[in-house]
Amino acid sequence: MTLPTNLSIINNVIACNTFQCSHNIHPEIKLNMFPFLLLILLSLSWRISASPQPAEEFLRCLSLRFHNSSSIAKLVYTYHNSSYSSVLKSSAQNFRFTTPSTPTPLAIVTPFHASHIQATVYCCRKHGLQVRTRSGGHDFEGLSYTTAYKVPFVVIDLVNLRSVQVNVEKATAWVESGATVGELYYEIARKTRTLAFPAGIGHTVGIGGQLSGGGLGSLFRKYGLASDNVIDARLIDAYGRILDKKSMGEDLFWAIRGGGGGSFGIVLAWKLKLVPVPANVTACTVSKTLEQNATKLVHQWQSIARKFPKEIQSSIAIARVNSSEDGKMTIQASYGSVFLGSIDELLPLMEEKFPELGLVKEDCLEMSWAESILYGALSIIGLPLETLLNRTQKSALSQTFFKAKSDFVKQPISESGFEGLWPKFYEDEAKSAVMVLVAYGGKMDEIPETEYPYPHRAGNLYSILYVVNWEEEENKNSEKFMNWMRRVYSYMTPYVSKSPREAYVNYRDLDIGTNKFNHDKGSYTEAKVWGLKYFKNNFDRLVHVKTKVDPQNFFKHEQSIPPLF
Repeated sequence: MTLPTNLSIINNVIACNTFQCSHNIHPEIKLNMFPFLLLILLSLSWRISASPQPAEEFLRCLSLRFHNSSSIAKLVYTYHNSSYSSVLKSSAQNFRFTTPSTPTPLAIVTPFHASHIQATVYCCRKHGLQVRTRSGGHDFEGLSYTTAYKVPFVVIDLVNLRSVQVNVEKATAWVESGATVGELYYEIARKTRTLAFPAGIGHTVGIGGQLSGGGLGSLFRKYGLASDNVIDARLIDAYGRILDKKSMGEDLFWAIRGGGGGSFGIVLAWKLKLVPVPANVTACTVSKTLEQNATKLVHQWQSIARKFPKEIQSSIAIARVNSSEDGKMTIQASYGSVFLGSIDELLPLMEEKFPELGLVKEDCLEMSWAESILYGALSIIGLPLETLLNRTQKSALSQTFFKAKSDFVKQPISESGFEGLWPKFYEDEAKSAVMVLVAYGGKMDEIPETEYPYPHRAGNLYSILYVVNWEEEENKNSEKFMNWMRRVYSYMTPYVSKSPREAYVNYRDLDIGTNKFNHDKGSYTEAKVWGLKYFKNNFDRLVHVKTKVDPQNFFKHEQSIPPLF
């Protein structure tokens, strides 16, 4: 990957700044090339859909703008290409959006170079097509590869732009947006045990999407979010220009680090600040059922965990299980923690801070930081680090049917509040449901909520992620699972943040509001409904940035930041 050289030269040669020139090829030559190229494109068993004109015009436009026009056959997939369906589904992580009724793109472009993205942006603008950009495909509502608008759209799939360059001496890394979090972690771990990056534990998640919305992980109480540790970026804007931190300006650089994906441009690559970690960290798990006092322990944890030292990341996963004693259903709370230190250092700390949990040496393991990511994600010991390179690992949030929501808690929930929640986990729809509580505090208390777009900082005890899964044969009744999730969310209303009821943009939830297509003049009012939940008072600054950099609202989707008209 060639990283920032002379961006003005790149912009002039590839994009000609305004896309009014085309790679210095004489127009007559291009015109003579087109019939031959179109013949190639249409001979590859491609169907152009019931209304051929948009696809034909788009393909014609691409063929005129690609450096090597014959490469279009290797980069662009349309409906009747034999690989179209497999490419579309290759990183569609929520199977809820892979059914026959799901709107599919007019074309999928899989660029190998920035110029391919620039050409696609130009051609989509010219022919009125929407763009969806996919990094790892983990958008919870599928907005990186489908749309509810029922309009022609094109997916730019960044799977071929996944280079990772780690500089141990400078403690930095450049990573392209198509790389997964696991691919980044693997490259770091391959070179050192004592550097890390504070992104999430879901190793199949695309780094581009995660950085765009924040990025919670096992190090965020010590070092902040993943997006807090971005120090430069290369972005293609709505006009096809390649911009870095300096040329994009302070406001846009602020917005792309947590303001949500798909609103401001397409980030090609990110420069990251790596952080120091011990050669060995400690990972612990303790599980308690209701019969083992789980309710009281969860209640106590709420007030204690945010006061833990920054070196301890603590979470609780709550789910229904069958009791090991009599086989009856019960609720289990699994306490997980990662500590930047040894077992011998952690045990006295926990004995002092949370003795009721009863943590003992047998509950803990020492391992490298990279190994702790796999242990935290898969609960399996001894997996090879190459597992981090697996882009199709199944989990509660990937390669399955699911619905998810999020909340933030600022005051402890009473024991009776939890006791009223547990029966919902005994309902049929909750057989594969989980509720994850993640402790805040530490570094998050020190960063002002306006420093970055992600505003959920001081004042939060913990966040909640709710997930319900179901099987393919149950998808015809998916609404009953969705309704279960909504009932749980409604029940939690008195216990969570208010005015607004906050949510995490990387746990996208269209239930909390959407923009209406072709209602641009009212889009600010509509967007503010969900925008304040994700971004609080930072929403208006994001709108200001959007108005400045993309006033025509080229980059838009159901929950994109709108410009002011």
